[in-house]
Amino acid sequence: MNKYLAELVGTFVLVFGGLGSAVLAGDKIGYLGVALAFGLSLLAMVYTIGPISGCHINPAVTLGALISKKISGGAAAAYMVAQVIGAACAAALILIIVEGTAVAAKVAATGLAANGYGPHSPGQYPLPAAFITEAVLTAFLVLTVLGSTDLKAPVGFAGIAIGLVLTLIHLVGIPVTNASVNPARSIASAIFTGGWALQQLWLFIVAPLSGAVVAAGIYAAVRVRAVVITTTVAERALLGEQDDRSSRPAA
Repeated sequence: MNKYLAELVGTFVLVFGGLGSAVLAGDKIGYLGVALAFGLSLLAMVYTIGPISGCHINPAVTLGALISKKISGGAAAAYMVAQVIGAACAAALILIIVEGTAVAAKVAATGLAANGYGPHSPGQYPLPAAFITEAVLTAFLVLTVLGSTDLKAPVGFAGIAIGLVLTLIHLVGIPVTNASVNPARSIASAIFTGGWALQQLWLFIVAPLSGAVVAAGIYAAVRVRAVVITTTVAERALLGEQDDRSSRPAA
């Protein structure tokens, strides 16, 4: 169960860090600050829980890993459930924190940084633009995860690449849809926003999962044929490094 708990905790950190920055400090740090919050949260989690679960913390990434045979079907389903639970817990905690403040009134009026299109898009972007943006940006993320955790990828640098690409994704996506690229994050926001957010939630599930499928196809087409390893194995230290660490006395 440790890998499923790791996914729950990792998704909690990602959503609490990213969504929390948008809700609690968005008017002060702007789009760049929110994008960095999401990217840094993911970067930190890759190195923290990556050796345990592979640090998917996103159903779209899990789907891409499943298609690429980096995870089994049963484990993928359990990962997705854990991710949604972790995201919902983070969103609930943010609401508890803002209870009774001016921020709570703003959340009640505008929603919990929920993803939307049309009149609910920050830039009033229509449905087709929102779908394309979410699918393409999710493909960026999933392709980066698959490639940076490939057997032939440099060891130890996956977290940097993945964190940076998520930052880039949010810089592009926030003005269009509030940037989802993660169905668990969108579900959590929509649950506590209700109304229009639940009505539009389908796009922020379908588009990211579609982008994941495309990314897995591109990865299969361009990668150099070799042994496929899981993201969990890819994000662990080399055996020699593990032996070196275990031989050192505790501080």
